[in-house]
Amino acid sequence: MNVEFCKPVRSLMVAAALALSASYAPSAFAIDIDQQIKDIESHPAKGPNGEEATLASDLKLSPEEIEKIKAKHAKAAIVMHYTASDWAKAQMAGQKKALEELGIEIVATTDAGYRAEQQVSDIESVMALKPDVMITVPAEQSATAAAYKKAAAAGIKIIFLDQTGAGMVAGKDYVSLVSSDNRGMGKVAALLMAKALNGKGDIGLIPHASDLFATKERLVGFKEVIKDYPDIKVVQETGVGGPDFSSESERVASAMLTAHPSLNGIWAVWDVPTEGVLSAVRAAGASKDLVITTCDLGVNISIDMAKKGYVKGTGSQRPYGAGYAEGILAGYALLGKDAPPYVVLPALAVTRDNLVEAWPQSNGDQAPKILTDAMN
Repeated sequence: MNVEFCKPVRSLMVAAALALSASYAPSAFAIDIDQQIKDIESHPAKGPNGEEATLASDLKLSPEEIEKIKAKHAKAAIVMHYTASDWAKAQMAGQKKALEELGIEIVATTDAGYRAEQQVSDIESVMALKPDVMITVPAEQSATAAAYKKAAAAGIKIIFLDQTGAGMVAGKDYVSLVSSDNRGMGKVAALLMAKALNGKGDIGLIPHASDLFATKERLVGFKEVIKDYPDIKVVQETGVGGPDFSSESERVASAMLTAHPSLNGIWAVWDVPTEGVLSAVRAAGASKDLVITTCDLGVNISIDMAKKGYVKGTGSQRPYGAGYAEGILAGYALLGKDAPPYVVLPALAVTRDNLVEAWPQSNGDQAPKILTDAMN
């Protein structure tokens, strides 16, 4: 039996589109949710250097290849920028599942706390363990590049997620880059914002104050779509740099609400900053008509969505599937098998109507009881 992605992403695209279309059908503002979601999910954006996107579902290893990988008794290290989010947990679960299936031992898992200097130290420590493969996301591209290049020069095969070290070349310095279609995720979040606002209102944006390709793409995608709605005005845009994204976003959102009392919506770059936004709007007693959209699908924002709160939708990643793809690419590296330079998982549009169904497609397991209970 081949190792591959067993559930085609196409089935969820259709289900998500239908659920969203049903959810918003009564609205007087005619946005063809069905078709726009299909278009976004079936046309992922190119990579950071213009690489054509290869779907993760196209990655495959034959039974013979799997046996060859297992016979190598290889070692892998997982070097994360941070591990505190639901996204990171799902990502690592997917990595571990694939590596386990291929008989690759995980010898280290590190968390840099979103600090580049800590990640450089982590890379150096991991190198001493002599792993064959490193699966990693840089906390910052430029400041970590020299350490990654040193690891590559030592023969460690690197699989990046979301962004690479600055100046590094696919096929030479690293095996492949895996990412969600982050631009598509931003587009979905903007589309859901426009729909929930009936095409009119003042909104604030809270992007990531970083050069991280993935999060920059979300802002680009959001703006590409929202500009098509001339009656929606972006009245403030303030980024957050972390590492305490929730608290920082709470302060930013609170200031936004004070500066713009008539604010109708807020978009935040992923679920952890959105938790801070939720704290701010609740503390301010904001109108229940205020709309929040975001990217990613964590527990706390999903509970708010389930309870018909402020969060109306998200353009989510599929982090479990991305992590699994990274593990499969580790197998490619060990075999010397040609790997696509840029591997993508399509954006996943989620509202309350398809929340429980979408949860395993994003996070790899069934929706937790706390979430299903909140739906009742």
